[in-house]
Amino acid sequence: MAHPTQHPHVVVHPPALDGSRRVTAGEETLGVATHADDVSEILRLADLYVTDVAASDIVEWQGGGPDDWPGLSEHEQHHEQRGGQQGVQKGS
Repeated sequence: MAHPTQHPHVVVHPPALDGSRRVTAGEETLGVATHADDVSEILRLADLYVTDVAASDIVEWQGGGPDDWPGLSEHEQHHEQRGGQQGVQKGS
């Protein structure tokens, strides 16, 4: 039988359209982060002192790692590029 873990399983969810990422432990939302440093602070405030959130065994990164924080501007650029390509095709 497995021993219970000392710390809860923390999930950093995939980025939202604004680039923010929800941080949860089990069913509880601990906070919303916009940078890896925010994840560290959210965990500290939850009394989970993790020195390296990128390499921690208790943190699961979904939809990208600790360096993936696409902002709204990146989503808009992608949308504009798709729209621009469609416009070129129509004008050809």
